[in-house]
Amino acid sequence: MLEDLSQSSTSVSLLVAVVGLLVFHHFYSSLSSKEMRKEPPGPTPLPLLGNLLQVDLKRLDRSLFDLSKKYGPVFTVYFGLQKVVVLAGYRTVRQALVNHAEEFGDREVTPISYDVNKGHGIIFSNGDSWKEMRRFALTTLKDFGMGKRITEGIIIEECHYLIEELERHEGKAFNNTQAICYAASNVIAALMFGKRYEYGDPVLQTLVDKDHEVIHLFGTVPILIYNMFPWLGPFLQTRTDVTTIVRENKEDVKNIIADLKETLNPEMHRCFADVFLTRKINVEESEIKDSHYHDENLVSSVLDLFAAGTDTTASTLQWGLLFMAKYPHIQDQVQEELSRVVGSRQVRVEDRKNLPYTDAVIHESQRLANIVPMSLPHKTSQDITYHGYFIKEGTTVFPLLTSVLYDESEWESPHSFNPSHFLDEEGKFIRREAFMPFSAGRRMCLGESLAKMELFLFFASLLQRFHFTPPPGVTEEELDLSPSVGFTLSPSPHELCAVSCHR
Repeated sequence: MLEDLSQSSTSVSLLVAVVGLLVFHHFYSSLSSKEMRKEPPGPTPLPLLGNLLQVDLKRLDRSLFDLSKKYGPVFTVYFGLQKVVVLAGYRTVRQALVNHAEEFGDREVTPISYDVNKGHGIIFSNGDSWKEMRRFALTTLKDFGMGKRITEGIIIEECHYLIEELERHEGKAFNNTQAICYAASNVIAALMFGKRYEYGDPVLQTLVDKDHEVIHLFGTVPILIYNMFPWLGPFLQTRTDVTTIVRENKEDVKNIIADLKETLNPEMHRCFADVFLTRKINVEESEIKDSHYHDENLVSSVLDLFAAGTDTTASTLQWGLLFMAKYPHIQDQVQEELSRVVGSRQVRVEDRKNLPYTDAVIHESQRLANIVPMSLPHKTSQDITYHGYFIKEGTTVFPLLTSVLYDESEWESPHSFNPSHFLDEEGKFIRREAFMPFSAGRRMCLGESLAKMELFLFFASLLQRFHFTPPPGVTEEELDLSPSVGFTLSPSPHELCAVSCHR
């Protein structure tokens, strides 16, 4: 018995020693080859952990931004055994995503994103399926008026519903998160499903609330750890929560699509789902093999567009209103310009060119809010030498948007709310190339034109009607601008008063 235990102990020790040698070999051979092939520099990783002890996973974007100041605009970090190349600063990020769009254009499909989408849809996919789904989405959404006058009408109608919702509170303090999220989601719902929902509709509430929860969980420490060490999945409750919520959301979308299918008229399309269903029928009748037009791509694409179209726009609008309550002198200037140029009539997209200060405030809200600080992870599609460094095919790449929107060489006061970033000496609006909240290149947000239209019309319409202030007993200085950290950076839970300007 003792002899067996001794042999077992020896075997375990031998196994541990072998594993240890393999880990050390992995890291030090990696470091050696880095010097030989001039791979990007970076902090020395620890075995197994990599550089995890040198970053704050709760605000990874800040940690990486700080590291870039030491190691330069192209550097390497290890998350566990996973090697990641970080791109920092406006010129470095833009050059990679635009001038080398092909090489840096693949998506890194993380373990959690594969769990929920299996490589389907638009956001977390690659290859021919991604190309076809993105092309189809762009064409279809443009056909339904994305960024055009027909969509302007949808947004303006939703502005009226949102104003009514805010008026219900009669100037008293309330949390505007849900109302704004439901308004933004109704715009994308009109394109996806051909209808709008009342804010109290359980279908809308369930879709929006679950999407919001998933987006938050995607950026939490347990999910980051799971993406680095997938074998921990069975022990992480957060991973189970995410997969469960997404599965439930998919069932809800399938039910909506099933209802649309019952009344489908291939000659008269009402929405994105109708066009996809018709294309799917045509493909099936032609017996084309390996078609990308199947139920999994339909459901995943709809959820991708619905979630992205709701969360980013709603979060940015919330930030904009919070900034107005925080900086009332800026809010006063916006409202003076709106009153002088537009008056009491409904603001239209064509008014934007005559509202430079309002436009600058919206852009500055997007810049400072920095709601997608890490962008979405990319992956190199082939070997590339970039900025003198060798980056191997299949390497995960983080285009650090925080470092672009807060680039000290591009912005006069990057950490302050300063609308003058977008105004010339004469007060005219100016475009800034370093303004990249929608990313750039092949993977830039395909709903950029829709988001810009929504932000302008919602923000201007609300500022025409309401003056936003902190709740009673809270000063402007006491308003908290620290974000609620998830995959995106939304405002921390707060209340504002929407006081009618016409009282």
